[in-house]
Amino acid sequence: MLAVVVLVLACGLPAALVAGLVRAGDPPAPGTSAAPADDPATAAARRLGERMTAELARQSAALLGGDRAGFLAVAEPVAHPDLRRRYAALRALRVTAWQADANGLPTPVEGRPGEWRLLVEFRYCFVTPDCRTSPVLTGTRWREGERPRLLAVEPSRSAETGTRPWEVSELAVAVGRRTLVATTAALRKELPGLLAQAEAAARVADTYAVDGRTPDRYRIFYAGRGEWQRWYGGGRPKWTGGYAVTVGGGHHEVVLNADGLVAGGVDDLLRHELTHAASLPERGYPGKGTWWLVEGLAEYAGADGEPIDRYAGLDEVRRLLGGGWDGRLDSLSPADDAPADRVSGSYGVSYLAVRHLVDRFGPERLLAFFAAVVHERTPVDKAAERVLGEPWSALHDECVGYVRAVVG
Repeated sequence: MLAVVVLVLACGLPAALVAGLVRAGDPPAPGTSAAPADDPATAAARRLGERMTAELARQSAALLGGDRAGFLAVAEPVAHPDLRRRYAALRALRVTAWQADANGLPTPVEGRPGEWRLLVEFRYCFVTPDCRTSPVLTGTRWREGERPRLLAVEPSRSAETGTRPWEVSELAVAVGRRTLVATTAALRKELPGLLAQAEAAARVADTYAVDGRTPDRYRIFYAGRGEWQRWYGGGRPKWTGGYAVTVGGGHHEVVLNADGLVAGGVDDLLRHELTHAASLPERGYPGKGTWWLVEGLAEYAGADGEPIDRYAGLDEVRRLLGGGWDGRLDSLSPADDAPADRVSGSYGVSYLAVRHLVDRFGPERLLAFFAAVVHERTPVDKAAERVLGEPWSALHDECVGYVRAVVG
């Protein structure tokens, strides 16, 4: 079944903090005293961190320049197998920006004299040279020295989004005009067909971009059984066939479950998930109360104009209306352990509600309503009055009545 898991990757500092930052070496502001000097241990750690950062800068330049030997040169041989795989995956993904910045000072590794751990924020772009970079925070381990030596780069395992595919898997990649599709070597034979389907889905999804801000490139990862449990933290509800996750920089990355796809369902799923990537804000949507609108729009795009009687979930909608639903659109979001028919029914009601709003007001006003609720976080009742010109209470009941009429 289709699903979206939209998780917010919080990056950067609040504006109030940024405005107050002072660069090293700047004179103190009027009325303030100079900051105290580092103690010897902190000063030494700072110098070590600067040397580590210099090594990472050399490695970044080597990656972007296609110099694998240079990419490996900063590391001890023990790290080379993992780094060779990362290098190959990133080059296959056509990395166009790669920046490594220390996040704090290095700290000693307990029980391992001479070894240090440094948190690093890597920022990346794929295919498009001037995209807004996506960040990922990762631990690195080093051996101390005049030129520190990299011992390991840890998988990110961030609470926000989990481990990226290129951190842990060998990847085969195909790139089209609007999409990038990656999978494992075992599923490489699927790439040509997936790329063609993704390109067709992107043409549909582009029409649902809020304010016309289409993604520079849709990023799609096709997961085998093991990768589904590992990429982006795994742990998705059993009924999930795919999801879109925000990774910062205005990007959503889409993951499809190769084992969970039904025959002939890939096109619908791609249109659905790419529409999430096109329509959702970077920080995610307001909450479960707007789930029906988020999923209804994606289902509407997934159906791509097919007649209502071709929609696969009508029987499940009928069962949901017969019992187990309170008749409120804002309560449709299914639990992670919900049975498959409850999930399918929730998606179906959402689709039909959005379809009715499109029929009543047209796609442009529906998308403006979506933008007000999901992007601007305007309460639904106020958004309906402002954008659609009618009270939400009446429109809500009208949508539910339409759903009941469709399924009898």
